[in-house]
Amino acid sequence: MGRGPGSGKGKRAGRGQDGQGSRSGGKVPAWFEGGQMPLQRRIPKRGFTNINRVEYQGVNVRDLSRIDAGEVTPETLWVYGLIGTLRKPVKILGTGEIDGAYQILAHGFSKTARAKIEAAGGTATVIGAATDDSPAAAAEEVEVPEGEEASAPEGDEASETEDEKA
Repeated sequence: MGRGPGSGKGKRAGRGQDGQGSRSGGKVPAWFEGGQMPLQRRIPKRGFTNINRVEYQGVNVRDLSRIDAGEVTPETLWVYGLIGTLRKPVKILGTGEIDGAYQILAHGFSKTARAKIEAAGGTATVIGAATDDSPAAAAEEVEVPEGEEASAPEGDEASETEDEKA
């Protein structure tokens, strides 16, 4: 605050002689570059962000050796610290070797992981996949009863119906 030369801050209170910084309310944002084209506008923009992207948590088959052979679910992987959250889907990847027969339930499997699990005597089951009970599948199978089907007139019939309306 400007309290004069005896305050230890001098007659201009440490704000300098003139300019925006010497005015009240004269602050500029940290990213302001003095009118120069800002960095975020100088850098070229490329590509796009897919809003429907599904981000899987990968678990290699070599990491399954920490778990006793048996049924392995995403909850089991979370308890053993192999995945960080149960909110994201889990995909089993094929790096490493598997040493026991596991019944693995996950949202996805790589081809090599599935082959290694089945070669070791285990099973790889996909969970959370779309089933035939999904709304999209149900919409395709809708049957329209006979007699209620309204078809648009074609060819000469179309012109006759227009003449009748007139």
